[in-house]
Amino acid sequence: MTVESLVEEISAIADGVARDRKVELVHVEILGSKRDSVVRIFIDKPDGVTLDDCTNFSHAIEAVLDAHDIVPGTYTLEISSPGIERQLYSVADFDRFRGELAKLALKAELDGQKNFVGYIRGVEGTVIEFEDKAKGLVKIDHSEIKKANLKIDLGKELKGGKARKK
Repeated sequence: MTVESLVEEISAIADGVARDRKVELVHVEILGSKRDSVVRIFIDKPDGVTLDDCTNFSHAIEAVLDAHDIVPGTYTLEISSPGIERQLYSVADFDRFRGELAKLALKAELDGQKNFVGYIRGVEGTVIEFEDKAKGLVKIDHSEIKKANLKIDLGKELKGGKARKK
């Protein structure tokens, strides 16, 4: 079994456990070797996840993974929040965090630039509309994004206000 197919299988199981626990499955990744791996699962919910959320999720998914011997060899299971500067994985993530400050790294240059910092303005199909602080509005297909993260908007945090949404 490939790492990719194992991630898909664990993701399907984790998605069901997440729904049962009323949390969102954000991402699943497997690190390490086949004989000694780390299965890392990120969960979230609107008000943030608690230690109890992570513990309950961990017990529930570990029981399923072990009962069906899904992960070959020994493994360490890590359950955590994606954090305040959460990574954006899917087009749905970009749509959900519309108006928020983010940083994008592209696979290839777009008009001489690979890194962008600005606000997510919208999503049209798989195209992300992004207002870069230097270039202005750019449209980037999701498939061209190597990595994307939310950024802390210090202006918003210091004022105690909401994110700018246009």
